[in-house]
Amino acid sequence: MIRRGDYGYDAPYFPLIFGFLSVGAGLAAAICWWQGAIRTAVQMTLYFFFFFANTSSFLYATRRGKFFEWDRILDHLHLRGDEGVLDMGCGRGAVLTAVALRLTTGRVTGVDIWSTKDQSGNARDVTLRNASLEGVGDRVQIDTGDMRALPYPDATFDLVVSSLAIHNIRSNADRKRAIVEGFRVLKPGGRIVIADIRATAVYEKTLRALGASNVERRRLGWRFWWGNPIAATTLLTASKTPA
Repeated sequence: MIRRGDYGYDAPYFPLIFGFLSVGAGLAAAICWWQGAIRTAVQMTLYFFFFFANTSSFLYATRRGKFFEWDRILDHLHLRGDEGVLDMGCGRGAVLTAVALRLTTGRVTGVDIWSTKDQSGNARDVTLRNASLEGVGDRVQIDTGDMRALPYPDATFDLVVSSLAIHNIRSNADRKRAIVEGFRVLKPGGRIVIADIRATAVYEKTLRALGASNVERRRLGWRFWWGNPIAATTLLTASKTPA
């Protein structure tokens, strides 16, 4: 699916750091090869390829890979098109607009605190512009709010999604609060789908304690690696048992 919006870069300082380390290792390797310091040259060359591979993987994930994976995730949900959906920590709207493109009479709400540390150029107006560029502005509502205290009544949404957002909350206690809130605003029979890079075992335990059903957690593929397999993204899905 071709995206018309600009969704920035996730954790923009990471590819910068990896990039600088790659360049530094490459220069050091070149100098060592020229001076005949073979052992050090080999080590620096290996460092260069390591940091270069991490940089390339990270940039691919943030600019292309995550879109492929989320398209697959959403396709497997088989949405009817009339759902009310919440995107917790929507950022510049990568997942929000992908959901909206699958809706007809439904509507997707995005909520965020608009931190630019976790995503470059993150702002409410940017998200609204991306929704307009994707042609889904009429199916989108954007709010400013904390996912630990969502400004919505109980049982409001048919589907709650979140991508690479909840882990940015500093403590596991507050991350649990975000999961509890996401589950609270979910309608009975609704589904919650979370993709994140850490703390997903905490999310799973919290959902099970809340009585969620069909709880599943699995690692996603190489398109969603943030530099290497150790920094892979994990998908967590669950349902709220009908009343």
